[in-house]
Amino acid sequence: MITLRKAKDRFHTRAGWLDSWHTFSFGEHYDPKQAGFRALRVINDDTVRAGEGFGSHPHRDMEIISYVLEGALQHQDSSGGGGVIRPGDVQRMSAGSGVVHSEFNASATDPVHFLQIWLLPKSAGIEPGYEQKNFPLAQRQAKLQLLASREGRDGSLTIHQDAALYGATLARGESVSFEPAASRSAWVHVARGSIDLNGQRLQAGDGAAISGERLLTLRGEDPAEVLLFDLA
Repeated sequence: MITLRKAKDRFHTRAGWLDSWHTFSFGEHYDPKQAGFRALRVINDDTVRAGEGFGSHPHRDMEIISYVLEGALQHQDSSGGGGVIRPGDVQRMSAGSGVVHSEFNASATDPVHFLQIWLLPKSAGIEPGYEQKNFPLAQRQAKLQLLASREGRDGSLTIHQDAALYGATLARGESVSFEPAASRSAWVHVARGSIDLNGQRLQAGDGAAISGERLLTLRGEDPAEVLLFDLA
């Protein structure tokens, strides 16, 4: 079964310097039917104005992944993690027993467009941590590249949950396939462009909850950048 979550149906926050679309309930936006999917709790599609950002604030017991689409994001946290994230980079912060962090647009002239993703950890109270790696977009062309996994396998980021995050870029007509294990579910998020997913069209910002499908085929309709979550 494939259940679509269309971009236009997401929650929307506009705060002058911030334009944010929320796939699931977040902040003042709450809908018990859209509170998350399996361990996946947040996919925020954020655009932050030049020179602006999120000041220091706390988190705990959450695996937070930042994925930049355009521009540059400056990160700093109390675990000692920090750096600038650009397209092709993927960053993981484990909030665990408690962490304070800030995120700012690293440019004084251009906006930054990024996805912030939250997953519940397998266990509460783990030691906070930070990790950042570059996964060149060219290496994901017509290929599902593993970006994050519980074991950090194949050079991916390590997350503290039985989940895996894959990324792919697809030109028009290119396709990739994924076979979820029988006991698992998947979520597909289209970051940009458009794809055909098992006969259903998804455009930028669209998501799909997937259960009970033996084979997923993602085919590019317009040049697309896609994330796929394999979830217990």
